Amino acid sequence: MKIALISLSNEGAHLVSRLAKSFTRPDLFLHDGVSDGENASRFSSIVTLTREVFDKYEGLVYAAPCGAVVRALAPNVKDKHTDPAVVVVDAAGRFVISLLSGHEGGANALAIRVSNILGSEPVITTTTEALKTVIVGIGCRRGTTSEAIIHAVKEGLKQASAELAQVRLLASADVKADEEGLWMAADKLGIPLRLISSEEIRLSLRSFESSDLVKSKVGLPAVAEPAAILAGRRTRLILSKMVYEGVTVAVAQESFT
Repeated sequence: MKIALISLSNEGAHLVSRLAKSFTRPDLFLHDGVSDGENASRFSSIVTLTREVFDKYEGLVYAAPCGAVVRALAPNVKDKHTDPAVVVVDAAGRFVISLLSGHEGGANALAIRVSNILGSEPVITTTTEALKTVIVGIGCRRGTTSEAIIHAVKEGLKQASAELAQVRLLASADVKADEEGLWMAADKLGIPLRLISSEEIRLSLRSFESSDLVKSKVGLPAVAEPAAILAGRRTRLILSKMVYEGVTVAVAQESFT
């Protein structure tokens, strides 16, 4: 995906600079008022820049206020099947919002990818995704195959009396970011993988079963249960951790207001 990273502020410039290290040859655009950014193109008007880049990129990531981005996008929006994926990050890096072309254009997936890099909360409002309420937390040994992980996910869902179609996210700890089998399993299942930061797991006051073995291996009290719990909102475990051929899974469910 050809990506443009855009910031209006110094704080946002710090975020998009972090993102730039994780994407393949992204283009960086910083407002004239941003003090740093030697390798970035400069712009003075977000409206003008958006008009110029809208049809040239598959994904646009703005570190800017939503309102400013909406106004800049409005004259250019044509069709959800052809418009680029647009994601907005607040200047503090708290939230990553899938704003335009969420499902068809890939903004939902892009928002989760950005949130995994920044340790932010992804905000997905696509109805078909928002109504899914199940999250599967996963812990696994290094080098575990995608087939083993998929088998464990399906067995865990069966034990929890939940369906694969109900699963909004797979979740694990950021220490598993380079686990190829985990990413392949998520891709084969067609379910996004969200990574929870180790710091968030360590500081969490939520109740989950700790493991001395996990702590000795990855320096965390647990992976599957806290990942499942922390990846969603108003979550409760409907399946405590279970181990299937070396893969640990836990299933959480979100409750609507």
